[in-house]
Amino acid sequence: MIHDRYQLAFKLYPYARSADQDADAPVRHPVVVLGGGPVGIATALDLGLQGIPVVVLDDHEGIGQGSRAICFAKRSLEIAHRYGCGQAMLDKGIIWNLGKVFHDDRKVFEFNLLPEEGHRFPAFINLQQPYFERFLVERVRQAQAEGAPIEIRGRNRVDQVEVSDGGALLTVATPEGPYTIEADWLIGADGASSPLRGMMGLDFDGRVFEDSFLIADIRMVNDDFPTERWFWFEPHFKSGASTLLHRQPDGIWRVDFQIGWDVDRKTELQEENVRARLDAMLGDVEYEIVWTSIYTFQCRRMKKFRHNRVIFAGDAAHQVSPFGARGANSGMQDVDNLGWKLGAVIRGEAPETLLDSYDTERVHGADENILNSTRSTDFITPKSKVSHTFRNAVLDLAETNAFARPLVNSGRLSVPCTYDGSTLNTPDALEGGPARTRPGSPCPDAPVSDGFLLDGLGHGFKLLAVNTEVPQGALPVVSVSTESDPEGALAQRYLGDATTAVYLIRPDQHVAARWSSYDAQAVSEALSRAMGKV
Repeated sequence: MIHDRYQLAFKLYPYARSADQDADAPVRHPVVVLGGGPVGIATALDLGLQGIPVVVLDDHEGIGQGSRAICFAKRSLEIAHRYGCGQAMLDKGIIWNLGKVFHDDRKVFEFNLLPEEGHRFPAFINLQQPYFERFLVERVRQAQAEGAPIEIRGRNRVDQVEVSDGGALLTVATPEGPYTIEADWLIGADGASSPLRGMMGLDFDGRVFEDSFLIADIRMVNDDFPTERWFWFEPHFKSGASTLLHRQPDGIWRVDFQIGWDVDRKTELQEENVRARLDAMLGDVEYEIVWTSIYTFQCRRMKKFRHNRVIFAGDAAHQVSPFGARGANSGMQDVDNLGWKLGAVIRGEAPETLLDSYDTERVHGADENILNSTRSTDFITPKSKVSHTFRNAVLDLAETNAFARPLVNSGRLSVPCTYDGSTLNTPDALEGGPARTRPGSPCPDAPVSDGFLLDGLGHGFKLLAVNTEVPQGALPVVSVSTESDPEGALAQRYLGDATTAVYLIRPDQHVAARWSSYDAQAVSEALSRAMGKV
């Protein structure tokens, strides 16, 4: 029997009647978020921690079934840490550094993702999506107790949306009948099938890959597999054209089998057929099947993520293949980008046109992810005899030749996006500065005297002063010295060939501008640009 362990106490926000259902006229809210997945809850958390009232409407009452996304990148953990729940995710997750690539029965090579020293978080953790979502919801509960104006309404399904220049009117179905509310701003975080996108007559552009993967989450009784990522091309056990093995918390292992396009899904999901594939792979190993599913992947996005006062994020806006862990991680970067901008607009600190930069920056991020994801998928699932021959030749070379190993693509893993060319950037004025912290870049962490650099850079614009004095003024100043980091990580990441530096850091911890020394006028102009006023 296949057990579903994810049907646990994850019914976190059961239906409860709201005051809006008894109102004589539709109640208007500053922000309404459609969808209670990680992107929707993170959006509500970001805005609520800014003091902006937000209502989440979810047609479910909690966290969905199945492990789904399992690889969460360092940047997602850093964002969650700024919200107050990153450490809990790290404590629960499985840290993995070593990956091994196999072809048939041979190990081609291995790679180590252990990041350079001086970061609070590792490159990746494995953590089932239900846990990731639960930690976000638990942080919402804490924030609510602290006064954050966040409301999550379970079993509130949006059936109709009327969009206008001033917002949206929503018809919401509940177990006790429908009601209507209004929103100044509507955020579509309602997943890949996005009912909101459909109601607005919007669609994706992109590519659907004609292949299918069978997922099996299993618990092995005698678990002696190492905590590593193993990927087989054309595995000798013949359970699929390729196979991926990952460890998860609670003794659960994820196995992905590439099973082809023309398959009978119902037949493939029968327990005896799932076990036949697993038995061929694992041999004489006792295991329990926890959850199974079949997915077909695609690399697509909407043409625009912002449609006046309706904004899309996460899978509702873009979809990628699972190879490289770019789905949920890119969704968290959407939230990271959108939250501070929408907050600034609502507070009247920035013009509405600032939100156009959300569209351009995150479309750029989506295109980058789609490009990498498409390349990974084309390598894993070659669709012609020529591409298949090339793929296998690369694998053969990589076994004994290091130069060929970068060509092996079993999923280029997610990294945060750099917004090169963004209108919010001020031209670089730090001569000899490191390329990795140029304007538009996400700030890399580094050790400082009282912990880690990123701890001081969240929530609002900041000036980062490295080895120099900056007067306290309209912006908070974070002063650091390379003397506090004898290993040199801070100097390497923020100085390069320079001896002093001043950075203007956005609320999402991306670099807006940098100089060799403080100039009040230059900072003022850069801040105006970063707020979309120039």
